[in-house]
Amino acid sequence: MSASTHRLQLLAAAALFSTGGAAIKATTLSSWQVAGFRSGVAALILALLLPSARRGWTWRVLLVGVAYAATLVLFVTANKMTTAANTIFLQSTAPLYILILGPWLLKEPIRRTDLVFMSVVGTGLLLFFVGTEAPVATAPDPVRGNVLAALSGVCWAVTVMGLRWLGSRPEGGGSALATVVAGNVIALLVCLPFALPVQTGGVADWLVVGYLGVFQIGLAYVFMTAAIRHVGALEASTILLVEPALNPIWAWLAHGERPSSWAVGGGALILSATLAKTWWDGRGIQPVRAIRPDD
Repeated sequence: MSASTHRLQLLAAAALFSTGGAAIKATTLSSWQVAGFRSGVAALILALLLPSARRGWTWRVLLVGVAYAATLVLFVTANKMTTAANTIFLQSTAPLYILILGPWLLKEPIRRTDLVFMSVVGTGLLLFFVGTEAPVATAPDPVRGNVLAALSGVCWAVTVMGLRWLGSRPEGGGSALATVVAGNVIALLVCLPFALPVQTGGVADWLVVGYLGVFQIGLAYVFMTAAIRHVGALEASTILLVEPALNPIWAWLAHGERPSSWAVGGGALILSATLAKTWWDGRGIQPVRAIRPDD
């Protein structure tokens, strides 16, 4: 395949990921039901379509899978409570927590440029908690939702550090894709007791859940796995920023949901700082080690 094809695959993955917020809000099922059943479908699709997802299962994979499962459940729950924009922007603060926890968990030193990045992202994070957002139909509990979205960012940071930990082990710690499948299976098992019995929900709700599992997670990871090792680190990271950029747009088009001006400002700071740091750190780095078929 050509380089442009791989870029389009990565762009398609980011676009599919970005539809999560709008789709989650489109179903009347509870957050436990959406999170659990979405993950169950996604785990099945990934295991069937990606052979590498069926290899490399170790206890370490399951351990990191717990953090990823928490990310998945918190993301869905936050989307049910606050705006899609707040959820994705607050989850995007994960690099801040990686920098804070990295020296202790990964023995990675903090550089001077990291401190600048942390201060900008930290400021963006605080803007989400300035003022009071009025509850609306698609965001009935914005304060609690914002807290859960921030916790989702913490769990995603732990997941990324866990994947680094797996990749750094000389004997091989396990497959990154196996970790994704494990996390989805764990999310299903954790949510199931709270999701049953299903007393509401029509055909449209189950179609949305099917879409989330098959396309928003499953097909998105298939595209990303096929493309990621063929695209430079800086370019890949930049393309994947399409996800948080598009996420609020889909929610606005589908539900008329409008984030507050504080949230827009905070999101702009977070994404701008992330893009700047990606460019700074990615200079001269070409290969991408994130989730690839032969891991």
